Amino acid sequence: MKNKKIIATVIALVGIVMIVIAAFAVNSNNTQKVEAEQRAAKVAKKAKAKQVAKKKKSLNAWKKPSEAKSYPDLNKHKTAYLEVSIPKQRVYVKDGKDTLYTMKAATGEKKSPTPKGNFEIQNRGDSFYNEESKEGANYWTSFKDWGVYLFHSVPTDADGKYVESEAHKLGTPSSHGCVRLTIPDAKWINSSVPDGMKVVVK
Repeated sequence: MKNKKIIATVIALVGIVMIVIAAFAVNSNNTQKVEAEQRAAKVAKKAKAKQVAKKKKSLNAWKKPSEAKSYPDLNKHKTAYLEVSIPKQRVYVKDGKDTLYTMKAATGEKKSPTPKGNFEIQNRGDSFYNEESKEGANYWTSFKDWGVYLFHSVPTDADGKYVESEAHKLGTPSSHGCVRLTIPDAKWINSSVPDGMKVVVK
């Protein structure tokens, strides 16, 4: 009888221990699951923040230089010239075969293409507004027909404000024949590229 009680007690104790172990295991699994979910949520939040930052950076690209490095010192590159690539929608500052700087651009649409050929830098000015096209721009520098075909900033409206919907088209043919550039890129060409510099459009 006494042995039966001892065995029953031992069985009861083993049962309690098993229940405690099972409860601990369940609790541990739940904790791990919660921690895993929290880690996943943090990763997703960081990824979303990066995506938002990347999109914002892309939308503001027209306000900044095309490259993170300094513009070339043309005093050290006496034979430098500008090459406009219509297929790539880029303007390259080149010296021989070396590309010194690459600018994102927007050349003419199909109905108003940018003329191809060899030209040179002519006259320039701070800003203009074309009543017929209802568009203007800043930092214009002519390369053909003395003020007809230009390098210039992304477009401005009649009040001189930048038209963001047009600014976001850099990288695609979208102009009336001129070569649109980011504001700093257009400003650099306007202030640093000398009259007579060769311009190749191809």
